[in-house]
Order: sequence, then C-alpha cells, then structure tokens
Amino acid sequence: MKEYRSLTETEIAQLSQQGCTAACWSDVKVATEFKPDYVKNTRFSGMVKLGVFEGEFLLPGGLVKHAGLHYVTLHNVTVGDNCCIKNVKNYIANYEIGDSVFIENVDVILVDGISKFGNGVEVSVLNETGGREVMMHDRLSAHQAYIMALYRHRPLLIERMKHIIENYAESVAAEYGTIGNHVTIVDAGCIKNVRVGDYCKIEGAGRLQNGSINSNQYAPVHIGYGVICDDFILSSGSSVEDGTMLTRCFVGQACHLGHNYSASDSLFFSNCQGENGEACAIFAGPFTVTHHKSTLLIAGMFSFMNAGSGSNQSNHMYKLGPIHQGMLERGAKTTSDSYLLWPARIGAFSLVMGRHVAHPDTTDLPFSYLIEQKNTTYLVPGVNLRSVGTIRDAQKWPKRDKRTDRDLLDQINFNLLSPYTIQKMLKGRHILKELARVSGETSETYAYQSAKIKNASLNKGIGFYETAIQKFLGNSVIKRLEGLEFADDVAIRERLKPDTSIGTGEWVDISGLIAPKSEIERLMDDVETGVLSSVEQIHDRFAAMHANYYTYEWTWAYEKMQEFYGLDADRITARDIVAIVKGWKEAVIGLDKLLYEDAKKEFSLSSMTGFGADGSRKEKILDFEQVRGDFENNPFVTAVMEHIRVKEELGNELISRLEHLLW
Repeated sequence: MKEYRSLTETEIAQLSQQGCTAACWSDVKVATEFKPDYVKNTRFSGMVKLGVFEGEFLLPGGLVKHAGLHYVTLHNVTVGDNCCIKNVKNYIANYEIGDSVFIENVDVILVDGISKFGNGVEVSVLNETGGREVMMHDRLSAHQAYIMALYRHRPLLIERMKHIIENYAESVAAEYGTIGNHVTIVDAGCIKNVRVGDYCKIEGAGRLQNGSINSNQYAPVHIGYGVICDDFILSSGSSVEDGTMLTRCFVGQACHLGHNYSASDSLFFSNCQGENGEACAIFAGPFTVTHHKSTLLIAGMFSFMNAGSGSNQSNHMYKLGPIHQGMLERGAKTTSDSYLLWPARIGAFSLVMGRHVAHPDTTDLPFSYLIEQKNTTYLVPGVNLRSVGTIRDAQKWPKRDKRTDRDLLDQINFNLLSPYTIQKMLKGRHILKELARVSGETSETYAYQSAKIKNASLNKGIGFYETAIQKFLGNSVIKRLEGLEFADDVAIRERLKPDTSIGTGEWVDISGLIAPKSEIERLMDDVETGVLSSVEQIHDRFAAMHANYYTYEWTWAYEKMQEFYGLDADRITARDIVAIVKGWKEAVIGLDKLLYEDAKKEFSLSSMTGFGADGSRKEKILDFEQVRGDFENNPFVTAVMEHIRVKEELGNELISRLEHLLW
C-alpha cells in the first residue's frame, strides 16, 4: 500500500507560484518522495493523491516529455507515479490513474455517480424488438451468449443467468473509474463512466461512454480517431479504429472494427473483423468477417463466416416489423450481392449465391451450394467438400487466431470434420437417399424444403457425404490405435472401448465450442439448480468441455463406426480395422485429388484473362507465372500432394502393425 503525506508549506507556496490552486490544500496528499517542480497550472478539488513525477516519455518522432501536471483540473483523483497529464480542457473527476500514464489534449474524463462500466447492459441481439437480450459483462463468452439468446424456452435458466450476471455487474460497480498502468489517452473528446485497462492506447476518440476497455500488457486495446462508443465492452487485444460507431455492443478478444464501421445491439466474439459496412442486432461468433461498404448484416447469427460485397438480409416480413431472424452455421459464406429473406437457416460450410426469398433450411445438408436460378433456390449438397476455398479456410483460421491474452474467453474448435458436421452428413445422406426412393431415381429434380436438387447433384452429394464420413471415422480409428502393438483381436477391442460414456447422441456447435448436447444440457441444469452460480464457474465448465473434446469425440465415433460399417463391438477384428483403414485411404486420397483438380482450375487459361497486357499468349502465361507462380509449385498444391503422401504412410503403418493378426 502506497503511503501518502500532506503537502508542506514550502511545497504549497511553490505550487501556488506555479499557477496551481486548491479548494482545500489539506485534501491534497502526495507520495513520500513527491517534488512539486513539474506540477503547474493545475486546479485541485475534492480528495486528490499524487505520486512522483520523475520519469520521461519518448514520443513518436523522438520528442521527449517529462512527467508532470500542466493545465489540468483534478477532482477526486489519484494519480500514480511518473504520469504526464497535460491540457485537459475541462477536468478529470473521480478516477484512479495508474503509473506511467500519458494524457494530453482531452476534453473531459469523469465518472458520474455509481457506474457498472457497461456490465449488465442488455443487447437486443437477433430480434431488434427484444426477446433475446444478452446481458454484457467483462467475462462474456460466445457460448454463454449463445445459451442466453437461443434457450429462451427455458425461462428459469434465463432468469438464473441474468441473476448471475447482475451479481457480477454489482461486484464491479463503483463511484470511481480506473485508468490502468502505461495507458495513453491523447486528442480525445468525452470519456464518461469508462474503465480503462493497462497498456490501452486511445488516440482521437470522439466519445466513449459507459463501458469497459479490458486491455492488458499481453493484449493491449487500441481505440483510434473519430470512434464513438456508447454502452460497450471491449475485450483484450481488440482494436476499434477510424470513425467506428458502436452502440450497445460487446467486442471480443482480438477483434478489429474500423473504416467507419457502424454497429448497434450486436455481439462480436473472438477474431471478428468489421470494416466499412453496417451491423444491427447480429450475433457474430468467432471469425465473422465483413469488409465491404455495401454490406449489411442484420438479425443473423454467424461464425467462421466471410460476407461478400453487397451481402444483405431482411428481417421485415408482412406487417409485424423486424421480428425475424436467421442463422448461417459455422463456415457458411455469402458471395457478392447475395440476399437472404429471414427466417432462414443455412447449413455449415455452405456457400450462398444470389437471392433467396423462400426461407431455406439446409441445416442437415452441410457443405452445400445454394444457387439462385430464375428466382428458385437450387441446392447442390456436399459439393463444398471438394472446394479449395473450404480447405484453405480451415487451414487459415488457426493461423489467424490473434489472441495473445493468457486468459481466453472463447473455447474455439477449428475442426472441419467433427461429430457436429458428420452427424449432419449422416442425416443428409439419409435424406438424399429417401428423396431418391420416394420420388424415383430417374426424376430430373427433387424438392427439399423450399429448394430444388438436380438428379446429378443428389447422387454426387451422397458420394461426397459418404467419403467425408469414411474419412472422419478412419481418422478417429487410426488416432485411437496410434503407436500401439496388439497381441490379438481382444487387445484391439479393449483399446477401442471409449474412456467415458459422455459423447453419445447429438452434438452441438454453440458458437465455436463443439460439444455433446448432453454436456450442454447438464450445464444448463446446473445453472438452474444453483450448482453453477458464478460467471467463472460457467466459464470453467465450458473450458473443461473443450479440453475433453477428443475423449468425447471418440465415444461418439466408436458408436457411429459400428453403425456405419455394421460391426459388433464384441466381434471386431484386425481384419475389420484394416478394411476401415483401406476405405479411409481411398476417401482421403479421393478428396485430395478433387481438391487438386479444383485448384488446377485457378491456373487454367481462362483464369489468365487480364494478364500479359498487350502481349501474346506466351507472354500472358509468363506474366501469370510471375504474379501467381506455376501450378506445381503453388504452396497449396504442394501441401495437397504432401498430405496424400503422409496419409498413405499413416494408413500403411497401421496396417503393417496389424498384419500378423490377419492370418
């Protein structure tokens, strides 16, 4: 605890001579080693505590400024050691300022009354008119928000979660705001009822009101010029720049919003990017990206999503106002000028092209294309499994995780193939087979929900899904038996038995976290009964689910393996495993070859249009190679070829370990 003393008569005289005044000099306390030399033209009122002013700040361009107070009014303020506070137009009131803080050319910084600093503010996400409100708080994760927004049919659960968050908000409520250590605030307007974390940099912000900036040393927050934020929480590592306007918004870890982006009543979770466009009442799960001026995201739930230029949705229908909502499941994308009339639900890793007004629901047909032809939605199931773009996205997301905070709020699973997507493929395969059976295998088109599926697309879709299922199950079996020697079939069966019963049944993706639905149900039950009674306890439960993902995944895969291949757990042999691995090899190599062919299209002569300006065909090819490189040496292509080689070796290695049991 820092010790403070009263000013001496000599110090008061010097301060007065340097243009300082005080409502009551006895209310001004200073650190033991305080020297008044660098405190000038400053007015004190209320209870004020001052540290020492001995350090210097090296500013961009090489300018050095000494710590001190110049042309400042302080009311009920504690100033830490080695701060430089200059040219505050109005005043700073009711703040505790940390060490090595630089504040210059600001209008006003104050706390008025008791503030919760944005905690407890309700965000009317998805439904603008209310009904799915999520209460913001410092520790909000995408998974907590998902349950609060979507499980309204469990009123006791929602009531308990609101109570938990209200308790948290009350715990941070205070009459004094805090500005952490090593903070920079320059050229800013009004900062009112805002808590600022360590190492935050605020440059040129217009207005910040009722919020928390949860910056820290490992993941600083940056707020740039022209930014206006009202009722907000900014998580660690985030940046809000260049005229962005936020009203009732939560911004998650390592998010970036800039270039005049506008958002209201919206949630942005880890690694989201928003530029130029507009958002209203959206639930932007991890890695939701929108870059274009013409793009509007409204009343939708997204994750791992990239919105093309001109992407738009409508939540108005008939005469009841903006009450409709939609969902693009993980990895779904929209192309330029796409449009969706809510309500609609688009399956995972699907691509939306054109205008769709018939409310498609393709949740059970993931990895599909939705294409508009003559005002009709055509569905091409499973085709996105062979797309270079899909695989590239899956590879880039982990690499683009910019979170540097040691304390991660969101539990993110990056797996393309998981129980969540494979269960949908199993359903999708069944649906497509039933369509063929009921409507006849010779039908030109099949009707599914509000979409049409062409005959060739249906049959190919069944093949795509079966290939992906085989790939996933094979991956799981190989991983389970990795690095072990087996004396007999009994030993294999023992190893294949799951370590837990958790994992059977349906799986869900709750905005980045993939988990058994049974575990999510257990969590919600525990909230309702009071077993989980704090924000941290809920967070820890989600973290435990994430940490145990692969254990739970094998329980699910073991059951599905038996169903898909028609096996009996008590009779599985090495021969069965070898058959699965051989099928897996064919699936992996088959998919990789499709990816290879898809990548090759990018190097076709038609793709070279615009290259080799004013030149011959040869010059066009040479220009293309200089810019894009040649096909065989393309990093993605070489990665695909290496993947084929590695997977072949992996499969062969397991088969060789089991060979002695085949005779």
